Amino acid sequence: MSEAFPRHVLCVLGSGLALSEMERIASGFGGFVLDREYSEAEPDPRMPGAFEASMAAASFDEADWAAVESHDTVGYLLSAPMMRELAFDTSRRLLAVTAALLRSGATAVKNESSGITHGRDRWLALADQAADLTDESVADVTDESVADVTDESVADVTDESVADVTDEGLAGALVAAWVKRPIYDGQVLYSCGMHLLGAPEVEIEVGAEPPAKDELPELVAHLDTLATYLLTDPRAEEIEDGAGFRMTEDAPRRLLRTGPCDRYDEDDLFFNPYGYVRLTQAR
Repeated sequence: MSEAFPRHVLCVLGSGLALSEMERIASGFGGFVLDREYSEAEPDPRMPGAFEASMAAASFDEADWAAVESHDTVGYLLSAPMMRELAFDTSRRLLAVTAALLRSGATAVKNESSGITHGRDRWLALADQAADLTDESVADVTDESVADVTDESVADVTDESVADVTDEGLAGALVAAWVKRPIYDGQVLYSCGMHLLGAPEVEIEVGAEPPAKDELPELVAHLDTLATYLLTDPRAEEIEDGAGFRMTEDAPRRLLRTGPCDRYDEDDLFFNPYGYVRLTQAR
């Protein structure tokens, strides 16, 4: 396995939002810093094209496009390079940062480390969903633990539990927020961004002909099911090449193929050091 460590690079556009304010907001969530070398208090004419290439069409409305066109500040926020066991929680916190920025004057956000953006409403909905699910999961863990701990350690239980939350709903919200999918390469549909959650990319074999538009929702659902499995099921850590896999108990059996990331160089922000897991037909 590669020794590269993924990191988030978040591009934040603002109109009348100072870079120092972006930095102040992000610093309140711990572990995120402003890249002063590339951040600029002036518009960047490349931004409309960059956002268009980041799947903006899926959730942008006219107000979102107008916000990109009228920005006067471009900030880049960086996470630290992430060890695998910290990636999920770092991504959860960065989604909260994104919402805080959008509610404080930021006008558009995209992730340079997976090539995905969302419209303002979509970002906020995903952030609120993740926050609610985190609160519920931590409350459940804390309630179950209170009988076994002293009063002084209840706060520690809550803090430590956040990083261990692997609720399927929370995993789904983070996949939706940070993972670009589906991308077609001539043979498979694949994702980009699972490395930001500490997991391999997910793929599904579809053949040389691009899937029809009406087939995509089901195929994306397969990708998301596999992604959630990788993030929440302990058995996923022991996947072997050629193992059988079913989406549901009565679904057709597929085979899982694993391999290293060979689409991107190790110094590329898209590079996934954990490789990929591909769904293939059982032959």
